[in-house]
Amino acid sequence: MAVLLLAGPATPALADNTQNHQQLEARLKDWPAWSDPAPLPRPRANQDLVYPDWFAGLWEVESLDLLANGKVDETLPPLQHLAQFQLNPQNEVVGNRPFNARAIGQALLGKQLISVEQAPQQVNRQLARLSDDRLLETTVIGREQTSINAAAFLSDELVLQVMHGARAPRLSRIETLSRYRPCPNEPGAEIVSRICGEQWQQTYPAPGETSESFVQRPSRYKLTLTRLQDPAEAGEHPADRATQTTAEGGDDH
Repeated sequence: MAVLLLAGPATPALADNTQNHQQLEARLKDWPAWSDPAPLPRPRANQDLVYPDWFAGLWEVESLDLLANGKVDETLPPLQHLAQFQLNPQNEVVGNRPFNARAIGQALLGKQLISVEQAPQQVNRQLARLSDDRLLETTVIGREQTSINAAAFLSDELVLQVMHGARAPRLSRIETLSRYRPCPNEPGAEIVSRICGEQWQQTYPAPGETSESFVQRPSRYKLTLTRLQDPAEAGEHPADRATQTTAEGGDDH
């Protein structure tokens, strides 16, 4: 998986939107036949993906690769990492993007990942510094989501990734459609302790590049988030400290 996720009332833009839900469900039905990216609106520099209030807190995430038939691919080990969701200044639940990107990056790349930097005043742009003087630039260029008040939460994001290194920069686009809901034993719980999710992902060539020279890689994942921290707990915890982006000893998402 290349890219993961106590609010007040929903903002007007996030009110119940039947059209958004229908569009994302229709997109899901078309997978894996995604030959081109979905026509997603581009978010503003400070416009983040807003999650339901039951996401708030610190979680342990297990991600399993799924086969085309929906069964777990037993040949691949599960990917495990932490994820944190917290309140922004507008009292909305958003992902702690530097922490989450660092956690996924370390699980996937190990010591190849040196640091993750969040662009100032740009929640949708990150820089990951890798070994061998490589720099991975990731920018969210499209996003759509359903209401945070719906029983199941869906979002679709399109990112542009640019890998800088000794050779010419390599560009690619990645679309990830996610669906989350409290696990079956959780409905009505005051605090959701487990979230069940799925992700559908497709890669595309850079804008202007012909698809004939690019090999698409459709992927599907099953996600389980297990709560590690009550959202009401106060004070600094390891996730807060991990948002610092400077690596010490070259081992530091």
